[in-house]
Amino acid sequence: MNRAHNFSAGPAALPLPVLESLQGVLTEFEDAQAGLMEISHRSKQFDAVVKSAEARLREILNIPKDYSVLFLQGGASLQFYMSALNLLGPDDKADYLLTGSWSQKALKDAKRCTSDAESIWAPDDKVFNRVPSHGDYTVRDGAAFVHYTTNNTIYGTQFATTPDCGSTPLVADMSSDICSRPVDVSKHAVIYAGAQKNLGPSGVTVVILSPWAVERSRTVGQSRPGGLPAMLDYGLMVDKDSLYNTPNTFGIFALDRVLDWIQEQGGVKAMAELNERKAAHLYGELDASDFWTPHAREGSRSLMNVTWRGPNEDLEKAFIAEADAAGLKALKGHRSVGGIRASTYNACSMESVEALVTFMKEFEARNS
Repeated sequence: MNRAHNFSAGPAALPLPVLESLQGVLTEFEDAQAGLMEISHRSKQFDAVVKSAEARLREILNIPKDYSVLFLQGGASLQFYMSALNLLGPDDKADYLLTGSWSQKALKDAKRCTSDAESIWAPDDKVFNRVPSHGDYTVRDGAAFVHYTTNNTIYGTQFATTPDCGSTPLVADMSSDICSRPVDVSKHAVIYAGAQKNLGPSGVTVVILSPWAVERSRTVGQSRPGGLPAMLDYGLMVDKDSLYNTPNTFGIFALDRVLDWIQEQGGVKAMAELNERKAAHLYGELDASDFWTPHAREGSRSLMNVTWRGPNEDLEKAFIAEADAAGLKALKGHRSVGGIRASTYNACSMESVEALVTFMKEFEARNS
């Protein structure tokens, strides 16, 4: 097997032990006499898978017992709309912290649900290279919630701590850094995350709901003519334990295996320590060089997605092409901003980051 160093932003690298564990279940899963993807989502075998995945996630993130955990589909992109649809009546207020493209899209979808969804912070220069500090924004009186994106994959910025919004409920898109570090779930009303960064393959979306969020969904649903669409109804999904319709059975099993791997590594505390070491090594090289220019400001830098520029676009293209040939894959920046990006999620090893930094030094020496 000849596996490259994978810096893909998503779908991202998965732990090799997890990939190896998935192979056998494709043809025969436990005592089902059929492959995992061939059995009913209501079978006893798959029921055990769902319960295991939920239990592991609850333990890893220390999710309060009265919170609900869902495994849905549609990715964070559907949750932009679904979270607003379930929490907002047509005249309710909702506040958004705009730190990149994903939070902009979330606000756009919220405006479909209410006449009063607004940004309470965005960079004055429209350059997404930092996140706000406490005191940079003011939550509006009566806001139903404040929405923020914890980590911005395109620009390489991340909230180091949870925003302090007083008693106003928080809604968080944690798609690209969930389970990469400890987080106080109890400070949030809703957390949602596409699985394809740190949790497993694409096609599964984790949604964590506080009791307030579930009750709010039922109240908002009752106020809408005809109620909420079944597939977009948090309350219904909670009642049906994520099994109102056929879920991504293989994806949930893979997610359970990734969570098992995280537990074996020592949980989110150990993941955070590793991610901090990887980021420090890569940012250290960027800061020590006049050849490379980091995009994100210090204090807002992501531990998951490191973004930077070279001296010019031609050298950036050459770096990406030569790195790819050397087995350092998926380093091209997002199509909307260009440049270079290394995504160093949980499954990206320290060895991969060290190989990247070594190549960066060699490339700079050849092209300075």
